[in-house]
Amino acid sequence: MAIVTARAERTITAPADKVRAALADYTEVRPKILTDNYRDYRVESGGNGAGTTVHWLLQATKKRVRDQLVEVSVPAEGRIVERDTNSSMVTAWTVTPAGDDRSTVTVETSWNGAGGIGGFFERTFAPKGLQRIHDGVLANLDAALR
Repeated sequence: MAIVTARAERTITAPADKVRAALADYTEVRPKILTDNYRDYRVESGGNGAGTTVHWLLQATKKRVRDQLVEVSVPAEGRIVERDTNSSMVTAWTVTPAGDDRSTVTVETSWNGAGGIGGFFERTFAPKGLQRIHDGVLANLDAALR
């Protein structure tokens, strides 16, 4: 079983503190920036930053849907970590300043991949598909903060 990782990065036209606050807002901002790949989104508890629990269905492909119950932590300044309690999937959002009114946002998701031939296809294709989903969320975040 190998670790599978998908990563995306984008420069956002907004200061880092504003980007961090937007990403940590699971009540208002997150539902607005998620792509159509996310369904049945709801905040289970909290709603802002560490201690928040959210639920969604992630439609990764036509046949692959992940039912995710995500617990949020903020282990360091500029970093938000989402752990799916239903799987090994972990997504880390990192925001770093890139000038006065710009920030770089990196999102990286990893999980324990399958073994065998199915695992080969998962390691080959899943990261690209999830990267496209992350790219869409980052584009929506950029648009929402302009």
